[in-house]
Amino acid sequence: MYNRLLKIKPLLMLLFLAMLVLIVGCGKNDSANNSTDKGQVKLVFQNIYPDETATNHKVMKKIVNAYMDQHPDVRIDLDSLNIDQQKLKLKTQASGKNLPDIFVVNASAQMKPFVDEGLLAPLDDMLDKNTLRQTFQEGILNYYTFDGKTYALPDGNNIGVMYYNKQIFSDLGLTPPQTFTELIDAVKKIKSEGIIPIAIAEKETWTGSILFMNIVLRTNNGPGFLDDVIAGKKTFHDPAFIEAIEAFEELVDAGAFQEGATTTEYAEAETLFRTGQAAMYYMGTWATSGMETSDHKDYIDVFPFPTVHGKGNVRDFMLAPGSAFAIAQNSPHLEQAKDFLNYFMLQWPKENFEMKAAVGLAQHVDGDFQKAGYSDISINVLNLFQTVQGGDLAFDNTMKPDVAQVHLKAIQRLFVEKVSPQDIADEHQKAFEKSYAQ
Repeated sequence: MYNRLLKIKPLLMLLFLAMLVLIVGCGKNDSANNSTDKGQVKLVFQNIYPDETATNHKVMKKIVNAYMDQHPDVRIDLDSLNIDQQKLKLKTQASGKNLPDIFVVNASAQMKPFVDEGLLAPLDDMLDKNTLRQTFQEGILNYYTFDGKTYALPDGNNIGVMYYNKQIFSDLGLTPPQTFTELIDAVKKIKSEGIIPIAIAEKETWTGSILFMNIVLRTNNGPGFLDDVIAGKKTFHDPAFIEAIEAFEELVDAGAFQEGATTTEYAEAETLFRTGQAAMYYMGTWATSGMETSDHKDYIDVFPFPTVHGKGNVRDFMLAPGSAFAIAQNSPHLEQAKDFLNYFMLQWPKENFEMKAAVGLAQHVDGDFQKAGYSDISINVLNLFQTVQGGDLAFDNTMKPDVAQVHLKAIQRLFVEKVSPQDIADEHQKAFEKSYAQ
């Protein structure tokens, strides 16, 4: 018996050592050198296209798969999140300086802290290596350029508009409102028929913000309100801001939005409109691609946000230079990441055009939309772009992130409780003074 145990113990020891080597080896593959067990370079591509049924997700997957087919030595892992989730996760990753290889940032003020911390790789060498820079519309890259260096490449260039269901409007004897009073009247009539007047995805707080800021764009009688606040020419107690809060609360009180708006995600809200359950949907024109695939697309049209109490110009829009792709400065595979992003952006306009999703891109599109079979809604949105005279960027693209967070939460509160406009203005002003005094 004892002799048999002596023979077994060495075998057990060898087995233990083999398992230990295997565990250590796996750990090295997964974390030490960012490579796969097949020896491939692994790139993590964090994005904001989580809906697998959405065109932007399908375009992304098609380009990613094509790149991997052409580069079998590279594996691209997708980390797909909604916008608010991605912002939160990226903030955590940035604080630990553990960013994914490729990720999404937003224009201007939102991305500046990442630039200041030296977390983003300049992309000018990639842009100038071939024709990539020339694919972008004139001036669009300025929103992603600091001290002469470009740090991110945008997926779109859009404006905020009101989509509406022509059939619902016709059945109720309504026409697109040209004034805020007409909009309130339309909301009340639509609501009385048991139809959601305006679908909104306020679980993702930026959606209520861009609608609210379009009202500010009107009550301020033109662009520049936030720029004036930053410059010290105005405060958040300005009559234009107070009047905008009052108007927004008037929309809420009229029953403009669906029940549970603050728990509704982006895809849910868009589905409410696309399936005819809601009469209107305020969103950036990137949503047009979703309208193209809707069974109700022949009933969908678009109009600019109306004037508010006689103020504003309907040719001023909320401007939305798109979310943009950046590369981590400390990526262990910086050159491979640049090579992939270069390929991705060159293919982006082509593949979006093929999938009828090329309305509102930041790049030039080579193709005839009508001959390609784009629907009337896409053509009408393209025509609306030609009317733009000016506008403002979103609040969180203009103000520092800490002030933007106060703003987003404050606007979300308006959906669920009655708050004094003066109190909302106070919250904004205190946050602004605290942040900009630093």
